[in-house]
Amino acid sequence: MMLERYGHGGDLITAAETYGYAKEQFLDFSSNMNPWGSPSCVENILIETWKELVHYPDPAVRKLRQIIAEYYHVPVESILVGNGAAELIDLTIRAIDPKVTALARPCFSEYEQAISKINRNTYDIYLKEENHFELQESDIQYAVSHCDLFFLGHPNNPTGRLISQSVLQLLLNTNHPIVLDEAFIDFVPEEKQVSLIKQAYQSENLFVIRSMTKFFAIPGIRLGFMIAHPKRIEKIKSLQVQWSVNALAQSIGISVLQDHPYIEKTKSWLIQEKLWFTNQLSGLGIKVYPSDTNYLLIQLPPLNNVKQLQEKLAQRGVLVRDASLFKGLDSTFCRIAIRLREQNERFISEIKQVLL
Repeated sequence: MMLERYGHGGDLITAAETYGYAKEQFLDFSSNMNPWGSPSCVENILIETWKELVHYPDPAVRKLRQIIAEYYHVPVESILVGNGAAELIDLTIRAIDPKVTALARPCFSEYEQAISKINRNTYDIYLKEENHFELQESDIQYAVSHCDLFFLGHPNNPTGRLISQSVLQLLLNTNHPIVLDEAFIDFVPEEKQVSLIKQAYQSENLFVIRSMTKFFAIPGIRLGFMIAHPKRIEKIKSLQVQWSVNALAQSIGISVLQDHPYIEKTKSWLIQEKLWFTNQLSGLGIKVYPSDTNYLLIQLPPLNNVKQLQEKLAQRGVLVRDASLFKGLDSTFCRIAIRLREQNERFISEIKQVLL
């Protein structure tokens, strides 16, 4: 049974059915969640908010939108909150209704799924290994005449790479609509400098989608938001199902954005741990590609196959993402999350045992 049978990592139910461990026994490197776990305020919200569940949630998500507006210094009317970034990806594609969307391969599968639902086409930009899978200016210059929308990860998943400032500027000058998925940008130390949130509300051609589930480790609650020009937000909102964002999600979102010690702890931890983990993996003959966020794209040493590696590690209770499932990568590629030191040490120990 394929672990990514539903197209994602982190499917502990499938892993438990396949390998006989309880869900909580797995060490999960296949899902890119913050390894510190949810902020402590989340438990308090769950205890305190249950009485509110007899009421409908705020359909306009007013308080959370206000908190987001204050945190990112953007107008509240430029914010739409959604049931995870996945809903916002789907809604944005439906609202723009592009004929041909340019995707930088490899990339997150949800983009193509949203495009296929409206029976539209994609134009593939294949990122080159010799460029560390970074999008190039020449890629944009060539693609611009073949598409009417760019949909890009910033940082990209599974490569972990931000789009360079020069390429971003070139994109903005194309006059094509651009959707940037910034689901993992919270992990970037210079997030405020590299995010395009502030440009998004001023431009009718730029849409920035953010996830709150990765950084705050709350994927089970489904929460994300997007920033765009108020006119664009109004149109996208008109396609959204009423009460899409439940009361618990709204309360948790308000609370976690105000947990500044958790935010700072995560950002400072990642800088050191990523360097340590990269060095340990490189010492095993594994090629580690540069990453701007909390996961690593790795290439296995010769004679190793990612499906076999995934199987052997899963039998030992360790899960990794088969990156060959991303269009543009072959069977030597694997994606792993960066976790806490003790967990990363165990990963190094386990992968030593199974590498050829």
